Amino acid sequence: MVYRVLGLLFLMIMVALSGCNSENKSEKPEATTGTLVDGANPASDISLALKPAQLDWVGQKIFQNECAGQYQCLVYWNEAEAFPSLGIGHFIWYPKGVNERFVESFPALVEYMEQRQLNIPEWLRELEPFDAPWPDRETFLKVSDSPEMAELREFLAGTQGIQAEFIFRRAKGSLAKIVKAAPESRRNDVQESLRALSQTPGGVYALMDYVNFKGEGLSPDERYNGEGWGLLQVLLAMQPGEDALARFREAAAAVLTRRAQNADSPVESERWLAGWLKRLETYKEPVKMHSVSGVSS
Repeated sequence: MVYRVLGLLFLMIMVALSGCNSENKSEKPEATTGTLVDGANPASDISLALKPAQLDWVGQKIFQNECAGQYQCLVYWNEAEAFPSLGIGHFIWYPKGVNERFVESFPALVEYMEQRQLNIPEWLRELEPFDAPWPDRETFLKVSDSPEMAELREFLAGTQGIQAEFIFRRAKGSLAKIVKAAPESRRNDVQESLRALSQTPGGVYALMDYVNFKGEGLSPDERYNGEGWGLLQVLLAMQPGEDALARFREAAAAVLTRRAQNADSPVESERWLAGWLKRLETYKEPVKMHSVSGVSS
Protein backbone atom coordinates (compact mmCIF):
# COMPACT_ATOMS: atom_id res chain seq x y z
CA MET A 1 0.00 0.00 0.00
CA VAL A 2 1.30 3.44 -0.83
CA TYR A 3 1.14 5.93 2.06
CA ARG A 4 0.95 9.63 1.45
CA VAL A 5 3.90 11.51 2.85
CA LEU A 6 1.82 14.25 4.40
CA GLY A 7 -0.46 11.75 6.15
CA LEU A 8 2.58 9.96 7.57
CA LEU A 9 4.07 13.20 8.90
CA PHE A 10 0.79 14.11 10.61
CA LEU A 11 0.58 10.62 12.13
CA MET A 12 4.10 10.72 13.54
CA ILE A 13 3.77 14.20 15.02
CA MET A 14 0.35 13.71 16.54
CA VAL A 15 1.29 10.46 18.24
CA ALA A 16 4.38 12.16 19.63
CA LEU A 17 2.03 14.72 21.17
CA SER A 18 -0.21 12.04 22.65
CA GLY A 19 1.93 11.41 25.71
CA CYS A 20 5.04 9.65 24.34
CA ASN A 21 8.33 10.76 25.90
CA SER A 22 11.07 12.51 23.95
CA GLU A 23 12.67 9.19 23.10
CA ASN A 24 9.68 8.38 20.93
CA LYS A 25 9.69 11.49 18.75
CA SER A 26 9.96 11.25 15.00
CA GLU A 27 13.28 12.13 13.39
CA LYS A 28 11.37 14.70 11.35
CA PRO A 29 9.69 16.90 13.96
CA GLU A 30 7.42 19.50 12.46
CA ALA A 31 5.17 21.74 14.52
CA THR A 32 1.52 21.04 13.83
CA THR A 33 -1.78 20.73 15.63
CA GLY A 34 -5.12 19.10 15.14
CA THR A 35 -6.39 15.60 14.53
CA LEU A 36 -4.34 12.46 13.97
CA VAL A 37 -5.24 11.57 10.39
CA ASP A 38 -3.77 9.04 8.02
CA GLY A 39 -4.56 9.77 4.39
CA ALA A 40 -7.43 8.03 2.67
CA ASN A 41 -6.61 5.02 0.56
CA PRO A 42 -7.62 5.64 -3.05
CA ALA A 43 -8.66 2.01 -3.48
CA SER A 44 -11.24 2.12 -0.71
CA ASP A 45 -11.93 5.85 -0.28
CA ILE A 46 -11.78 5.34 3.49
CA SER A 47 -9.41 6.62 6.15
CA LEU A 48 -9.07 6.38 9.91
CA ALA A 49 -8.66 9.39 12.17
CA LEU A 50 -8.05 9.76 15.90
CA LYS A 51 -7.23 12.73 18.07
CA PRO A 52 -4.25 12.27 20.42
CA ALA A 53 -6.44 11.68 23.48
CA GLN A 54 -8.48 9.14 21.53
CA LEU A 55 -5.37 7.23 20.47
CA ASP A 56 -4.31 7.14 24.11
CA TRP A 57 -7.75 5.78 25.00
CA VAL A 58 -7.50 3.07 22.33
CA GLY A 59 -4.03 2.06 23.49
CA GLN A 60 -5.25 1.77 27.08
CA LYS A 61 -8.24 -0.31 25.98
CA ILE A 62 -6.04 -2.71 24.01
CA PHE A 63 -3.59 -3.00 26.93
CA GLN A 64 -6.54 -3.81 29.19
CA ASN A 65 -7.93 -6.34 26.70
CA GLU A 66 -4.65 -8.20 26.25
CA CYS A 67 -2.92 -7.76 29.61
CA ALA A 68 -5.62 -6.63 32.04
CA GLY A 69 -3.34 -3.63 32.45
CA GLN A 70 -0.71 -5.76 34.20
CA TYR A 71 2.98 -4.91 33.78
CA GLN A 72 4.17 -8.54 33.98
CA CYS A 73 1.86 -9.51 31.15
CA LEU A 74 3.77 -7.33 28.68
CA VAL A 75 6.05 -10.33 28.12
CA TYR A 76 3.94 -13.46 28.37
CA TRP A 77 3.74 -17.07 27.19
CA ASN A 78 0.31 -18.68 27.26
CA GLU A 79 0.46 -22.32 28.36
CA ALA A 80 -1.66 -23.36 25.39
CA GLU A 81 0.58 -21.71 22.78
CA ALA A 82 3.97 -22.43 21.18
CA PHE A 83 5.15 -18.81 21.19
CA PRO A 84 5.37 -15.79 23.50
CA SER A 85 3.22 -12.66 23.15
CA LEU A 86 4.64 -9.22 23.85
CA GLY A 87 3.56 -5.64 24.37
CA ILE A 88 0.16 -4.02 24.80
CA GLY A 89 -1.12 -5.83 21.73
CA HIS A 90 0.38 -9.21 22.66
CA PHE A 91 2.31 -9.26 19.40
CA ILE A 92 3.26 -12.81 18.39
CA TRP A 93 6.95 -13.78 18.23
CA TYR A 94 7.89 -17.24 16.95
CA PRO A 95 10.93 -19.15 18.28
CA LYS A 96 13.22 -20.81 15.74
CA GLY A 97 11.48 -23.69 14.00
CA VAL A 98 7.97 -22.59 15.01
CA ASN A 99 5.74 -21.45 12.17
CA GLU A 100 2.06 -21.69 13.05
CA ARG A 101 -0.98 -20.47 11.17
CA PHE A 102 -1.15 -17.12 12.98
CA VAL A 103 0.48 -14.02 11.51
CA GLU A 104 3.65 -13.06 13.41
CA SER A 105 3.67 -9.39 14.39
CA PHE A 106 6.41 -8.62 16.93
CA PRO A 107 9.27 -8.48 14.37
CA ALA A 108 7.29 -5.91 12.36
CA LEU A 109 6.74 -3.86 15.53
CA VAL A 110 10.47 -3.84 16.30
CA GLU A 111 11.26 -2.89 12.71
CA TYR A 112 8.84 0.04 13.02
CA MET A 113 10.45 1.06 16.32
CA GLU A 114 13.85 1.04 14.61
CA GLN A 115 12.47 3.34 11.93
CA ARG A 116 11.32 5.66 14.70
CA GLN A 117 14.87 5.53 16.14
CA LEU A 118 13.85 4.23 19.54
CA ASN A 119 16.45 3.07 22.04
CA ILE A 120 15.77 -0.66 21.60
CA PRO A 121 17.55 -2.98 24.08
CA GLU A 122 20.93 -3.95 22.66
CA TRP A 123 20.47 -7.69 23.13
CA LEU A 124 17.19 -7.49 21.22
CA ARG A 125 18.76 -5.57 18.30
CA GLU A 126 21.61 -8.05 18.04
CA LEU A 127 19.46 -11.17 17.62
CA GLU A 128 20.28 -12.88 14.33
CA PRO A 129 18.04 -14.31 13.04
CA PHE A 130 15.32 -12.33 14.80
CA ASP A 131 13.58 -15.30 16.44
CA ALA A 132 12.28 -15.47 20.00
CA PRO A 133 15.35 -16.60 22.00
CA TRP A 134 13.38 -19.08 24.12
CA PRO A 135 12.70 -22.42 22.39
CA ASP A 136 9.75 -23.30 24.63
CA ARG A 137 7.60 -22.05 27.51
CA GLU A 138 9.61 -23.94 30.11
CA THR A 139 12.82 -22.15 29.11
CA PHE A 140 10.95 -18.84 29.02
CA LEU A 141 9.68 -19.27 32.57
CA LYS A 142 13.16 -20.12 33.88
CA VAL A 143 14.47 -16.73 32.77
CA SER A 144 11.36 -14.70 33.47
CA ASP A 145 13.17 -12.75 36.22
CA SER A 146 16.41 -12.21 34.30
CA PRO A 147 17.87 -8.71 33.67
CA GLU A 148 17.14 -9.06 29.94
CA MET A 149 13.48 -9.87 30.58
CA ALA A 150 13.15 -6.96 33.02
CA GLU A 151 14.70 -4.63 30.44
CA LEU A 152 12.30 -5.87 27.77
CA ARG A 153 9.25 -5.32 29.99
CA GLU A 154 10.44 -1.84 30.92
CA PHE A 155 11.01 -1.00 27.26
CA LEU A 156 7.54 -2.20 26.26
CA ALA A 157 5.94 -0.36 29.18
CA GLY A 158 7.63 2.86 28.10
CA THR A 159 6.65 2.67 24.43
CA GLN A 160 2.91 2.08 24.69
CA GLY A 161 2.13 5.12 22.54
CA ILE A 162 4.32 3.84 19.70
CA GLN A 163 2.72 0.41 19.96
CA ALA A 164 -0.73 1.99 19.69
CA GLU A 165 0.48 3.91 16.63
CA PHE A 166 1.76 0.66 15.10
CA ILE A 167 -1.63 -0.99 15.65
CA PHE A 168 -3.33 2.06 14.11
CA ARG A 169 -1.10 1.87 11.05
CA ARG A 170 -1.64 -1.86 10.63
CA ALA A 171 -5.41 -1.44 10.73
CA LYS A 172 -5.33 1.50 8.34
CA GLY A 173 -3.00 -0.34 6.01
CA SER A 174 -5.34 -3.32 5.81
CA LEU A 175 -8.45 -1.48 4.60
CA ALA A 176 -7.77 -1.44 0.86
CA LYS A 177 -6.53 -5.04 0.90
CA ILE A 178 -9.67 -6.17 2.72
CA VAL A 179 -11.96 -4.38 0.26
CA LYS A 180 -10.06 -5.88 -2.66
CA ALA A 181 -10.21 -9.39 -1.16
CA ALA A 182 -13.99 -9.28 -0.68
CA PRO A 183 -16.15 -11.07 -3.28
CA GLU A 184 -17.02 -8.58 -6.00
CA SER A 185 -20.72 -8.92 -5.24
CA ARG A 186 -20.10 -7.88 -1.61
CA ARG A 187 -17.38 -5.30 -2.12
CA ASN A 188 -19.66 -2.31 -1.80
CA ASP A 189 -21.17 -3.73 1.41
CA VAL A 190 -17.72 -4.19 2.94
CA GLN A 191 -16.65 -0.72 1.89
CA GLU A 192 -19.77 0.90 3.35
CA SER A 193 -19.34 -0.96 6.64
CA LEU A 194 -15.74 0.17 6.89
CA ARG A 195 -16.74 3.73 6.08
CA ALA A 196 -19.44 3.73 8.77
CA LEU A 197 -17.08 2.29 11.39
CA SER A 198 -14.36 4.80 10.53
CA GLN A 199 -16.61 7.74 11.45
CA THR A 200 -16.33 7.46 15.25
CA PRO A 201 -13.62 6.71 17.84
CA GLY A 202 -15.48 3.58 18.95
CA GLY A 203 -15.59 2.27 15.40
CA VAL A 204 -11.91 3.00 14.80
CA TYR A 205 -11.09 1.29 18.10
CA ALA A 206 -13.07 -1.79 17.03
CA LEU A 207 -11.20 -1.96 13.71
CA MET A 208 -7.80 -1.46 15.34
CA ASP A 209 -8.37 -3.93 18.14
CA TYR A 210 -9.92 -6.62 15.96
CA VAL A 211 -7.12 -6.54 13.38
CA ASN A 212 -4.57 -6.74 16.19
CA PHE A 213 -6.64 -9.38 18.00
CA LYS A 214 -7.66 -11.72 15.17
CA GLY A 215 -6.03 -10.37 12.03
CA GLU A 216 -7.19 -9.07 8.70
CA GLY A 217 -8.66 -12.41 7.61
CA LEU A 218 -6.52 -12.46 4.45
CA SER A 219 -4.00 -15.20 5.25
CA PRO A 220 -5.02 -18.58 3.77
CA ASP A 221 -3.32 -20.25 6.74
CA GLU A 222 -5.66 -18.60 9.24
CA ARG A 223 -8.55 -20.96 8.57
CA TYR A 224 -10.33 -23.81 10.36
CA ASN A 225 -12.33 -26.05 8.04
CA GLY A 226 -11.74 -23.49 5.32
CA GLU A 227 -13.36 -20.67 7.30
CA GLY A 228 -11.50 -17.60 8.55
CA TRP A 229 -12.11 -15.36 11.54
CA GLY A 230 -10.44 -12.07 10.68
CA LEU A 231 -11.80 -8.61 9.95
CA LEU A 232 -12.82 -9.51 6.40
CA GLN A 233 -14.98 -12.40 7.63
CA VAL A 234 -16.63 -10.16 10.25
CA LEU A 235 -17.44 -7.48 7.67
CA LEU A 236 -18.95 -10.10 5.37
CA ALA A 237 -21.08 -11.39 8.28
CA MET A 238 -22.48 -7.97 9.18
CA GLN A 239 -26.23 -7.62 8.72
CA PRO A 240 -27.94 -4.49 7.31
CA GLY A 241 -28.94 -1.85 9.83
CA GLU A 242 -28.27 1.59 11.25
CA ASP A 243 -25.85 1.01 14.15
CA ALA A 244 -22.62 -0.14 12.51
CA LEU A 245 -20.80 -0.76 15.78
CA ALA A 246 -23.59 -2.93 17.19
CA ARG A 247 -23.75 -4.88 13.94
CA PHE A 248 -19.98 -5.33 14.05
CA ARG A 249 -20.15 -6.75 17.58
CA GLU A 250 -22.88 -9.21 16.58
CA ALA A 251 -21.03 -10.35 13.46
CA ALA A 252 -17.74 -10.73 15.31
CA ALA A 253 -19.43 -12.84 17.99
CA ALA A 254 -20.84 -15.15 15.32
CA VAL A 255 -17.49 -15.44 13.53
CA LEU A 256 -15.52 -16.16 16.71
CA THR A 257 -18.09 -18.69 17.90
CA ARG A 258 -17.76 -20.44 14.55
CA ARG A 259 -13.99 -20.44 14.91
CA ALA A 260 -14.16 -22.04 18.36
CA GLN A 261 -16.56 -24.69 17.08
CA ASN A 262 -14.28 -25.47 14.11
CA ALA A 263 -11.08 -25.63 16.17
CA ASP A 264 -9.38 -28.97 16.77
CA SER A 265 -8.51 -28.02 20.33
CA PRO A 266 -11.39 -27.79 22.82
CA VAL A 267 -9.54 -25.00 24.67
CA GLU A 268 -10.98 -22.44 22.27
CA SER A 269 -14.62 -23.21 23.06
CA GLU A 270 -14.10 -24.25 26.68
CA ARG A 271 -11.78 -21.47 27.86
CA TRP A 272 -11.12 -18.77 25.29
CA LEU A 273 -14.46 -18.04 23.63
CA ALA A 274 -16.06 -16.47 26.72
CA GLY A 275 -13.17 -14.02 27.00
CA TRP A 276 -13.34 -13.20 23.30
CA LEU A 277 -17.05 -12.42 23.51
CA LYS A 278 -16.49 -10.28 26.60
CA ARG A 279 -13.83 -8.35 24.71
CA LEU A 280 -16.27 -7.57 21.91
CA GLU A 281 -18.55 -5.86 24.41
CA THR A 282 -15.88 -3.16 24.83
CA TYR A 283 -16.48 -2.09 21.22
CA LYS A 284 -18.53 0.94 22.17
CA GLU A 285 -18.12 4.69 21.96
CA PRO A 286 -15.96 6.24 24.70
CA VAL A 287 -17.73 8.19 27.41
CA LYS A 288 -17.26 11.97 27.40
CA MET A 289 -15.25 12.04 24.21
CA HIS A 290 -16.26 13.86 21.08
CA SER A 291 -16.66 11.84 17.91
CA VAL A 292 -14.16 12.24 15.09
CA SER A 293 -15.06 11.80 11.47
CA GLY A 294 -13.13 9.73 8.98
CA VAL A 295 -11.56 11.79 6.22
CA SER A 296 -11.69 10.79 2.59
CA SER A 297 -10.28 12.31 -0.53
